[in-house]
Amino acid sequence: MGSMHPTDATDATDATDAELAETLAAIGPRLRTLRRDRGLTLEALADETGISVSTLSRLESGKRRPTLDLLIPLARTHRVALDQLVAPPATGDPRVHLRPHLRKPGSVLVPLTQYPGRVQVFKQVLAPREPKPVAHEGYEWLYVLAGDLRVMVGERDFTLRVGEATEFDTSEPHWFGPAGAEAVEILHLFGPRGDQAVVRTGG
Repeated sequence: MGSMHPTDATDATDATDAELAETLAAIGPRLRTLRRDRGLTLEALADETGISVSTLSRLESGKRRPTLDLLIPLARTHRVALDQLVAPPATGDPRVHLRPHLRKPGSVLVPLTQYPGRVQVFKQVLAPREPKPVAHEGYEWLYVLAGDLRVMVGERDFTLRVGEATEFDTSEPHWFGPAGAEAVEILHLFGPRGDQAVVRTGG
């Protein structure tokens, strides 16, 4: 069996190093695009993540090496998967690669889109849970596919049936989940604050 020539090993290492450098170099511009698409300043993002403005600026310009302790809070704040910060979504492939994420027992989240900074679309199965309203930047749309969905937005508390939808600004305290003891299946759209649905109907 032949052995690898030292020159071949060096070439392979150089290629790997070059690929890693290219991947790291692309993260900064991707972070800048994501922040600008959401209409955030560096100061606003610093407030949300706890990362200093200077560190965020150096990350976006490529002067600071991206590390997990920096990327994880950024991914959480932008509500994107960590791998979307590290590598761009595949292009040129018409197939949607669905990767279900198990949440609490009985609950499943299936991302249907991968567009950082734009409207995200999910299919969700929600198991019964205790109402715990939260508030954050953004705008949400919910459409019921199966079951009954209880929605709380501010002082409003209402139930949606199959085929019904609602939308709301998520800066207002809100919660949604099954209206009874059975799970509910929904389409869930989440977008940057200021985005709203535009409905057009034919004459």
